[in-house]
Amino acid sequence: VQLVESGGGLVQPGGSLRLSCAASGFTFSSYPMSWYRQAPGKERDMVATISFAGRSRDYAASVKDRFTISRDNAKKEVYLQMNNLKPEDTAVYYCHALWYWGKGTLVTVSS
Repeated sequence: VQLVESGGGLVQPGGSLRLSCAASGFTFSSYPMSWYRQAPGKERDMVATISFAGRSRDYAASVKDRFTISRDNAKKEVYLQMNNLKPEDTAVYYCHALWYWGKGTLVTVSS
């Protein structure tokens, strides 16, 4: 199983980023997918989860109405559209499926 995140970077407060996670090695369309994040000195927390068919989504309260999770089962990819980013969104963002993790992509929100 491989999960490879991309799309992180430096963005100003109020800006947007779109993270992508490319999955391989398992039946992608059969499993829910999640994004987690870990800020320096803090625990890794769930940001968003999407069901295997994409019909159900769940978000952490801190990102609801700003972030959107989506997936493309044909491409075996999951995405996280992040709008109105805040400095407190600064973290390493991880893609998660089953008991596997990607290596993460760093998002830094700073002016």
